[in-house]
Amino acid sequence: MRVAIIQFPGSNCDWDAWHAINDVIGLPSERVWHKSALPVETEAVIVPGGFSFGDYLRCGAIARFSPIMEDLKSFSKKGGPVFGICNGFQILCEAGLLPGALVRNNCIEFRCVNQCLAPEDSTENFSKANLGEQIYLPIAHGEGNYRLDADDLSELEANGQVLLRYDGDPADGPGHGNPNGSVNDIAGVRNAAGNVFGMMPHPERVVETFHPGLDGIGVLRAFLSPLLEEEPVEMVSA
Repeated sequence: MRVAIIQFPGSNCDWDAWHAINDVIGLPSERVWHKSALPVETEAVIVPGGFSFGDYLRCGAIARFSPIMEDLKSFSKKGGPVFGICNGFQILCEAGLLPGALVRNNCIEFRCVNQCLAPEDSTENFSKANLGEQIYLPIAHGEGNYRLDADDLSELEANGQVLLRYDGDPADGPGHGNPNGSVNDIAGVRNAAGNVFGMMPHPERVVETFHPGLDGIGVLRAFLSPLLEEEPVEMVSA
């Protein structure tokens, strides 16, 4: 096992993430229960989508206190790559591993659509040159409205920490334009160090020919590039 996929009560995208990483990308992965220790052989962590703890209180507010989160914080501080998808993004923000917060969509609706997105030049791999000018990934969330105060937002933009933006003209129909009211159309961000990533769209749901597309493969490979290039990170002690 090289990639740990954290499973919380209410996770519902953990098997999708496992299939995408294990079967499509080809890296051995394993689901790890939130009360367990992070395995010492872990080289990357995915915090998957779903409704951890039923989204009681607010999304990710309970999951941030799960026992495995202390190991996750230690792992990330040592440079280990961490990727939060949808509810996983919300959990990483609640835990302070990513800046900002995700609140209720400004439309007060649950949005489920194949979404047009514009990659930003954030890292060598999360870039237009690598991913393209536009990609399409599914979204499925009611609390995807990314918020950040003005000073922190300016710093985020100046540091190139935005990974993806919602793109297109809303007049073109569902899946175009900003679906939730996120500030600056932000759909995903990274931390300043460049090893913790989070986004509301679901790349693990577009990795097969019978899916709406294959754009998720490029996004997942961009995150997993240190492993694919055989550059292991320092392990966290269990």
